[in-house]
Amino acid sequence: EKWDFVLVSDIHEVGSEKEAKRKKFLDELSKKGFTIKKIEDKKLFYGVRAPKQIFQKYQWLLRNPDSRLQNPDAHRDVPVTARIRIVNFILQNTVTSDLEKLHDLRKKRVFEAAFPLHEKEEVREFLKERWARWRDIFSQQPIEKIRCYFGEKVALYFAWLGWYTYLLGFAAAAGLVVFVAGITVFNSSQVSKEICEATDTIMCPLCDQKCPFWLLSDTCTYAKVTHMIDNEGTVLFAMFMAIWATVFLELWKRQRATVVTDWDLYRWDEEEEELAMELINNLQHEPQQYQHSYFRSTIILLLVLVMIAVLIGIAHGLVIYRVVATALFTQSDLEFLHEQANTMAVMTGAVLHYITIVIMTKVRSETWGGPWALLPSLEKPRTFSQHENSFTIKIFTFQFFTNFSSLIYIAFFLGRINGHPGNYVRIAGKWRLEECHPSGCITDLFIQMAIIMLLKQTISNVMEYLVPWISHKLHKKWQRPKKRRVMLGEEEEAEDPCKRQWLSNYQLSEVNAFSLFDEFLEMVIQYSFTTIFVAAFPLAPLLAFCNNLFEIRLDAIKMMRLRRRIIPRKANDIGIWLQVLEAIGILAVIGNGLVIAITSDFIPMQVYKYTYSPCMTENSTGVDCSTGYINHSLSVFRIQDFEPHTKPGLSPTGLCCRYRDYRNADDYSYTVQFWHIFASRLAFLILFEHAALCVKLIAAWYVPDVPKSVKNKFRIRKHNNLRKEL
Repeated sequence: EKWDFVLVSDIHEVGSEKEAKRKKFLDELSKKGFTIKKIEDKKLFYGVRAPKQIFQKYQWLLRNPDSRLQNPDAHRDVPVTARIRIVNFILQNTVTSDLEKLHDLRKKRVFEAAFPLHEKEEVREFLKERWARWRDIFSQQPIEKIRCYFGEKVALYFAWLGWYTYLLGFAAAAGLVVFVAGITVFNSSQVSKEICEATDTIMCPLCDQKCPFWLLSDTCTYAKVTHMIDNEGTVLFAMFMAIWATVFLELWKRQRATVVTDWDLYRWDEEEEELAMELINNLQHEPQQYQHSYFRSTIILLLVLVMIAVLIGIAHGLVIYRVVATALFTQSDLEFLHEQANTMAVMTGAVLHYITIVIMTKVRSETWGGPWALLPSLEKPRTFSQHENSFTIKIFTFQFFTNFSSLIYIAFFLGRINGHPGNYVRIAGKWRLEECHPSGCITDLFIQMAIIMLLKQTISNVMEYLVPWISHKLHKKWQRPKKRRVMLGEEEEAEDPCKRQWLSNYQLSEVNAFSLFDEFLEMVIQYSFTTIFVAAFPLAPLLAFCNNLFEIRLDAIKMMRLRRRIIPRKANDIGIWLQVLEAIGILAVIGNGLVIAITSDFIPMQVYKYTYSPCMTENSTGVDCSTGYINHSLSVFRIQDFEPHTKPGLSPTGLCCRYRDYRNADDYSYTVQFWHIFASRLAFLILFEHAALCVKLIAAWYVPDVPKSVKNKFRIRKHNNLRKEL
């Protein structure tokens, strides 16, 4: 027997309020012509099947207008995905005499679950054997079969993810080339050589108490790693990724247009479909009006700003941790911690940031019905898609700040707001802010991104698979079906063929209207990591590419084997996510421009090479133009000018120490070089962003959104229809 949906309820006491509410709801379905079958086990299971007339009305209302005069009485079978979607809409919008809907009854625990069934059909068996298996990791996805089983929205998600992964391969190859090229200059960089040979350059202490003066040559390896990342190739790669992000989206628009045209959904109207289903459910239904309120919009804006402020506060907590950790590690008796205090503070800070991301994501996912559902509801969206779009923007903003607030601090503020020796900026008047290494801050950003991406793509993905898998196995073990009576009206049978199927579906992990949203959100956050700070971490596209090969099969296995069947939804694009991806593309240009201009030492080094280096001041032909850069970028501080309470002790040289900045030795004001570099940074940022945005616009113009074949197909179809009518 084929059943469209199964409702699950606890066995309530006879005459109880919950039983009465359940009966009222089932009676309303019966009035609409639904067939209902009851099976009793440890729970009550109700199979519901809609009458044919509902689907005939749906077909008639939404038939292709071009074929209305050809065969108006022809009725083809409605696809299973459409049946489930229509029945789900009717179930969700059926109102009892107490003015309660299924959503309200589930809140009151009248019904525990409502889900469509995984049927033992040919398409499902094909997908289980040829798609939802790890061995098919390099195989092409059967998008048409996915559409037939899960609907257009899920099929478009996998089509987008496959296309993203395919084009990510090119970005991964380019990033790998840039990284390998950086390794080749690991030992040959002139700046690194100067740091490694600076055995007589005494640096100022890293903390106030018990921190000794230190030799610049002690950080030789750190300097080599920095210049492996921070080189001319990074600038070219950042520009390449800005172009790649645009080309990827433009090519996806073309791919999407081709796919939805094949499905005959290119000009599908969601609003018309929703109005049709509302009328099928209730002929007296009045259409919901569009609403807008400036007051509600202001309230939402204020709530979102409060949410962002909370996340920035958490980022401040991570900053405080790094400051305190650096001071504690520097004072440690362990030689390794003492010598690598800065690096250890960065690494442990990155792990703590990852833990924060996991916790905040869990808090968000556990409060679907709380503030996150309240914000879009305040706007009174008219359709499910409008509600989903509003929800997407707010949750993405939350996740974006959760993931990137600490990275933004490291990239653009670390070492730039900390003051200078004798006048440090302090947290709570006690702990002074961190400083950048003399070779730059870009390695800190590299370490932070590497740790977060590796942890997200290993631990998070393993947990994403193991939690539903273990839950599924435990359900099967604990809830083995016991033979009990089956009730259908007044008939009794020894065993019912539907029982095993309904129980096995019930034991799978629950899905909700936003299950696919979580998958999209995960991938879009990954896309942000891959593009926004890629100048500091060229391996990001490679890690994302490897992750996505597994992610496609992981999502397939979850949907086919570990979760209940997701409600199929009709769609002809990926919705608001396209605008989010375009916004990320613009942020990527701005972010990478800022990383090169501010975080990287690329600009100061170029200014030195072409203004202050031996190549410019002397007629030296055989000298590297970077010679003397480190000494030029370090300022001198007199030890006698330290704040009295810091007591750093005596310098081995007795009188002064060096620190990273461009300041005069007498009054510690900024030097001419500082303003020269500042102007050059600003000029580069403006040039880079304008050049990158121009290239993006040219690429968007060069690659049409809709292929000519699609336009021609519609034109020929219109022409033929007009000819037939004439």
